[in-house]
Amino acid sequence: MPEATATLTIGALAAAAGVNVETIRFYQRRGLLGEPERPHRSVRRYGAGDTARVRFIKSAQRIGFSLDEVAQLLQLEDGTRCAQAREIAAHRLVDVRQRLADLRRIEVVLAALVARCQGARGRVACPLIASLQEAA
Repeated sequence: MPEATATLTIGALAAAAGVNVETIRFYQRRGLLGEPERPHRSVRRYGAGDTARVRFIKSAQRIGFSLDEVAQLLQLEDGTRCAQAREIAAHRLVDVRQRLADLRRIEVVLAALVARCQGARGRVACPLIASLQEAA
């Protein structure tokens, strides 16, 4: 159902939402955003609801939700199925915590390699490169 105040062109929608036109088209291809009908000899028009939807998608992406998860959240947008939304977010949180643990392990390894490089003055072989070649 078209919005009564659908006055934005795709370019204006993109600007209002802080994205580019190709992002809007991509979201439409993914089924995340509807594509309004094109009136005869005119351009498609979008409304405030479309702007809010694009902003929602970008906001969800910024905190780590995949587009598939965003699609699931959009299906729950009426706000009555909070438990389902919480479950999606809980899965994302588990993933984020796992990535943080991985990054902490990487940090420890890199710090040790950097320390080895600092203590290797005067040697021909770089300890960092040598360690990575050994690991391969």
